[in-house]
Amino acid sequence: MTSYVFITGGVVSSLGKGITSACLGAILEARGLSISMIKLDPYLNVDPGTMSPFQHGEVFVTHDGTETDLDLGHYERFVRTVTGRNSNFTTGRIYESVIGKERRGDYLGATVQVIPHITDEIKESVKRGAGDADICLVEIGGTVGDIESLPFLEAIRQMGIELGHDRVVYVHLTLVPYIATSSEIKTKPTQHSVKELRSIGIQPDILVCRSEEPLPDEQRKKIALFTNVQEPAVISAYDVDDLYKIPAMMHEQGLDDIVARQLRLDLPPADLGEWQAIVEAKQNPTSEANIAMVGKYVDLKDSYISLVEALLHGGIHTQTRVNIHFVEAQEIENRGLECLRGIDGIVVPGGFGDRGIEGKILAVQFARENGIPYLGICLGMQVAVIEAARHLAGLDGAMSTEFDRLTPHPVIGLITEWQTSSGDLELRDEGSDLGGTMRLGAQEVTLVEGSLAATTYGSTTIEERHRHRFEVNNNYRQELEKTGLRFSGLSVDDLVEMVEIPDHPWFLASQFHPEFTSNPRDGHPLFKGFITAARQHHEGAMPRAAEA
Repeated sequence: MTSYVFITGGVVSSLGKGITSACLGAILEARGLSISMIKLDPYLNVDPGTMSPFQHGEVFVTHDGTETDLDLGHYERFVRTVTGRNSNFTTGRIYESVIGKERRGDYLGATVQVIPHITDEIKESVKRGAGDADICLVEIGGTVGDIESLPFLEAIRQMGIELGHDRVVYVHLTLVPYIATSSEIKTKPTQHSVKELRSIGIQPDILVCRSEEPLPDEQRKKIALFTNVQEPAVISAYDVDDLYKIPAMMHEQGLDDIVARQLRLDLPPADLGEWQAIVEAKQNPTSEANIAMVGKYVDLKDSYISLVEALLHGGIHTQTRVNIHFVEAQEIENRGLECLRGIDGIVVPGGFGDRGIEGKILAVQFARENGIPYLGICLGMQVAVIEAARHLAGLDGAMSTEFDRLTPHPVIGLITEWQTSSGDLELRDEGSDLGGTMRLGAQEVTLVEGSLAATTYGSTTIEERHRHRFEVNNNYRQELEKTGLRFSGLSVDDLVEMVEIPDHPWFLASQFHPEFTSNPRDGHPLFKGFITAARQHHEGAMPRAAEA
């Protein structure tokens, strides 16, 4: 029978509820429990798929093709769980479901209201997402006091009553600021946040207090007194230089013991050896590599959070300090390529829209002509094909129809049909809705024997997650192959999945998003290979290219 831990946040947003949830999940998993994780988002979008990365950061894609909140990426990096459609529910999706039921007459003529119909739908969704896990951790997005999150808070309050105190734990994350001008730590914001939560019927069992430095005992006692929380349950979540240190930090303060005790669970001690090994590997590199990430959303680092972490995972598993330099693609267009001098590897990530596209193409050309390791992801593969078409095949004006519908050489075009992992045929055209209509989720990819791709993966059959509408135009494949570009990965329905240049030291690009399946404990072969090549470039000892 599944027990639930509900994680809420107060005072301000962006305190780290997702990281807190993921780290608690990691510790409980290390004590032998099976974990499921859910994010409840209060915005009205059905999913974040159509939202700008500047609005909400990265869109994380699950194995089953659901476009979700970036916090699910944290969950999969910290906990050995595979999230999916029932791991992320928004207000928009909840209301869509309720309205659909009302239209079908499922409510038998009743007046449909927030309570009980919306809250019942939330509770049913949470239980569905929990599955048969021992513990389900449920993060409620937004900040306590916001109007948008009230139905979710009411639903979890009801679950506490219905399931009982020994099956539900409430964790509240707050901010304890330090006022430098008066040299004081202020607990009042936390007191008021808990007061707000209690006013809607939820008494937190645990407080996780975010602060710059460890919380002194005096402040912990004061917070416990004024919030009706036991002092040991006031956890100090102070700033650390490595987020992979957080599971040990929370475990040392007994967070998992408090949860286990309330849920009446008799558990073995936590084995955090894997996390200790990760921290030690990051702290003791034997070399380094400077990586340029050439993108269009670089002003908000959360836009590329899974990719950043995947590069760091590559560093962990190759004992390499990875220094990531974020380069705005438009800056290359405006100021030239000088910003790429001294770089050991270039990454061009995914993205949508034509802003900065020429800067990305220039970055690819720079990597190709100067023998710099190159990793292209999604759009990064497409611009690699465009660059080869223009400068190797002599196809002047080659472009993607996403950016220029009148291009004389549409080497990249809209996918009008493709086969899903279940064998179903999906059809699209330019008039299709934007939301939820891309090629999404895990798809099988066949790699060419002896290619750099196959060598890097150590296999000729892989499965990776996708999120794209445009694809290489197969009508140009033969012409491009004559230039030396190798299409080393294909889907089951003959769509191009990977390209490489065999006579380049290390040049590999994928249509899929490998960053979504990388985690610190296992890493990912593509990022290990790329960081190894960048490290060797830094050391002046480049790897040999794959056999053509």
